[in-house]
Amino acid sequence: DVQLVESGGGSVQAGGSTTLSCLVSGFTYSGGCMGWFRQAPGKEREGVAAIDSGGNGTINYADSVTGRFTIAYENAKRTLYLEMNILKPEDTAMYYCAATPIVLTVSPLKARPYKYWGQGTQVTVS
Repeated sequence: DVQLVESGGGSVQAGGSTTLSCLVSGFTYSGGCMGWFRQAPGKEREGVAAIDSGGNGTINYADSVTGRFTIAYENAKRTLYLEMNILKPEDTAMYYCAATPIVLTVSPLKARPYKYWGQGTQVTVS
């Protein structure tokens, strides 16, 4: 079974930084696409960053986080990271790690194609 377990959320001051981790088991990193999504109360889930792990390693970021967030995968630790810098109050949300065995060449930041999801970790910026 595929399991994605996020950690690293919490309360952060505006302008600060934090890094989220997603421990991956049962999923072959080289076989698809992995990403980070977030959902704030009353809003739709939105893609934050995605990495094409089954293709050429293309990385995509939402415009709202470009230049501030960095997605990366450490194979030895089977962990997907999201480094978040210059945090803003509007970054407050539940953050989810997701994976799909499909190489997403179109719209990798859309939630629907992702098959596996973690339970989420809350990030609050004030």
